[in-house]
Formats: sequence, structure tokens, C-alpha cells
Amino acid sequence: MIEVQNTLVHEDLISESFVCNLNKCKGICCVEGDAGAPLDVAETAILRDIYPKIQHLLEEKGIKAIEEQGTSVVDADGDLTTPCVDGNKECAYVTFENGITKCGIEKGYELGLVDWQKPISCHLYPIRVTQYPEFEVLNYDRWHICHDACTFGRELKVPVYQFLKGPLIRKYGAEWYAELENSVSLKKEEEQG
Repeated sequence: MIEVQNTLVHEDLISESFVCNLNKCKGICCVEGDAGAPLDVAETAILRDIYPKIQHLLEEKGIKAIEEQGTSVVDADGDLTTPCVDGNKECAYVTFENGITKCGIEKGYELGLVDWQKPISCHLYPIRVTQYPEFEVLNYDRWHICHDACTFGRELKVPVYQFLKGPLIRKYGAEWYAELENSVSLKKEEEQG
């Protein structure tokens, strides 16, 4: 683990490679799984606020799920998540363009309808954050549906933490990210030296 401010970063985020390859996976992470996207309490309020602004961008079945369940839900494990359609698989905020999933929230952000890009758990994926009272742990979540992203990342030689530079800065700030890069450089120098 690499310590950066109040976080512990698993070394897999440095040693493993990852670049989403939507042409191969079609964004299946938004339609597979056993629950919606993890949310924090503040994000549930944001979803309530932005839903009327993005509703017209969503699929009918997603709108129906949100109208029935709410803009956020508590899943079977007691965690806050986005609501799902189709038997707790497909996120209710999913849209489809040319056979590829796209987040309806992110679409609204790109169109300037809202100023929130999407849940941070989605933006950070394949990083999963575990929160403890004093610190957070950032782990690399391995999921077989992301095999093509791992292959593509290796081809391009892009480590997970570099692929997710923007989301990491969004969550922790530019100073935090610079400290992570510095720690990674020092670690590489120690290993070579």
C-alpha cells in the first residue's frame, strides 16, 4: 500500500493496466452486477435535484424504475446505490447510443444541463473505495467483463491510476494526485536502485 494523505492506495493501481475499450465491452458494467452504482449521502441529494433536468434523456424503463423506487435506493446489503431495472442489473440512469451504454447523467453534464458528471463510484471504476473512520483504502476491482480494458491498457502501457487521473483529481484534488505520482516515482527509483 502507498500512503497518500488520508488514503491507502493498493499497489495494484500502479502495477496493473487498464483503459476502457467501449468498442469491445459496449459499457456492460452499467448493465451487469448485483446492485446499482454505490452512492454517498450527498450524492443522493444531487440525484434528487438533477433528475428532472435529465429525465428526458433516460430510457423509458429507467424512468419507470426511478419513479417506482426513487432516485436512489438502499440495496440488500444496506448500501446506498442507484436504482436498477431488469432484476437489479441495469442501472436506471443508463442510455444506449449505437449499441453502447452511456450514463444519462453524464450525457446531461456534457449537454450543460447539470454540473455534476456522474456518481464518483462510476467515474473511479475499476477503483473501489472502502471508507474507514480515519482513512480510505483504494483497491483495484477485478471483474471478468473488463478483460478487454485490461488488455487494452497493457497494449497502451497505461496503469490504472493514470487512466483514472481525472476522476482521482475530482475526488481527492490535484495536490493529492501529485503526491501519488511522486510516491510512485520514488517507489520505482527504489526498485531500480
